[in-house]
Amino acid sequence: MQQKDDWKQRVDEAIERRASEIAALGEAFLAIPEMGFKEIRTAALVADTFQSLGLSCETGLALTGVIANLPGRSCRMKVAVMGELDAIIVPSHPCADPHTGAAHACGHNASLAAMIGTAMGLNDSGVMALLDGDVSLMAVPAEELVELEYRLKLRREGKLFFLAGKQEFIRLGMLDGVDAVLMFHLMETSPKAKVLIGATHNGVLAKYIRYRGRESHAGGAPHFGINALNAALIGLTAIHAQRETFRDEDCIRVHPIITRGGDLVNVVPADVRIETFIRGRTLEAIGDANLKVNRALRAGAMAIGAGIEIQDLPGYLPSVADGRLDGLFAANMAALLGEGSIAQAGHLTGSTDIGDVSHLMPALHAYIRAGKGNLHTEAFSIVEKRLAYVETAKGLAMTVIDLLWDGAREGRRLRKAYRPKFTKRTYLKAMTKMSPEPRA
Repeated sequence: MQQKDDWKQRVDEAIERRASEIAALGEAFLAIPEMGFKEIRTAALVADTFQSLGLSCETGLALTGVIANLPGRSCRMKVAVMGELDAIIVPSHPCADPHTGAAHACGHNASLAAMIGTAMGLNDSGVMALLDGDVSLMAVPAEELVELEYRLKLRREGKLFFLAGKQEFIRLGMLDGVDAVLMFHLMETSPKAKVLIGATHNGVLAKYIRYRGRESHAGGAPHFGINALNAALIGLTAIHAQRETFRDEDCIRVHPIITRGGDLVNVVPADVRIETFIRGRTLEAIGDANLKVNRALRAGAMAIGAGIEIQDLPGYLPSVADGRLDGLFAANMAALLGEGSIAQAGHLTGSTDIGDVSHLMPALHAYIRAGKGNLHTEAFSIVEKRLAYVETAKGLAMTVIDLLWDGAREGRRLRKAYRPKFTKRTYLKAMTKMSPEPRA
């Protein structure tokens, strides 16, 4: 009788034979950072790599996404392994694109490489012929909820509706039939625990604000103008005055940026634009904070006599951890790295669109501590590359085997125990309701 652990060992060996190739892919992705829904070169490299493995793939999904499938001997369930295509803007990062400022300062290049490494291990070993489920390999665009004005333009053009990749994958049906999702993010390295599980995250509401004033000569006739920048500054100051009203347990974070502060220094600013997030541990807390933020923003407009448009945009739902799925991945990583390598993450105040997925199906979102420096800064780099690219691929592949072995018994048990917060229909209805037209 063929034993599951024997096949895990074969997958381990198959990935090990490709270790240098997987690491090279991670470095290749690092060298071509692209922003969300613009990941043309990155997606092409993913597709080319799938095809080199003999896997057909779909491209152009949610503009830039790529999906390949590994069929099992039967399909009792379906598992998706995800990697993320996009980067963020950190112009001072040593690996930043000199033209766009984009850089993989969050380690998404590692998630892509490990996802492909997972595919290599499952495909090369031949284990799929023994598994009772299919594996969907997903390179997903636009995890970072940024450049809102650009994404709203895409939305007006009918090219997307939601502003993040996993949300669009849900809307477009790429997750229809998927029963569980596996993925990870990087974090700064640690001398002790290399893997964090059980993380929950803040949800986030995105906001796009536009103050409208009246232009005038800033030196010769400022009294004829209505200074939209002054209105914005008062609004931002009023937001700061609200911070003491946010409860610590709600983990509220509000962090605006001004994306347009006027047109010329000698013209009274008449068009000022702001993007901000409101993050919180629960939707109720986010809603309460949003009321206060809107009140503050309108106060700035009222004080100066400017107009204001406020557009709320669906961000991410607070993420939900699945203890059973976390446990499977933790056991596999402990077998690879040692028992002391695993720890609980607890609640994190950042946000990710895996939160939306976790409301529909069990979702693993582990943290691999292979980085150096703070995330989203010029200091971030991957220093434990074997852990980031290769060992994590092994852990993901072994977890797939756990879920799909022996009639997908463990996977079906996982699916039965999970209680979704939404169906696809109710999710889309709720998220669409969160995306009204701009209001004054």
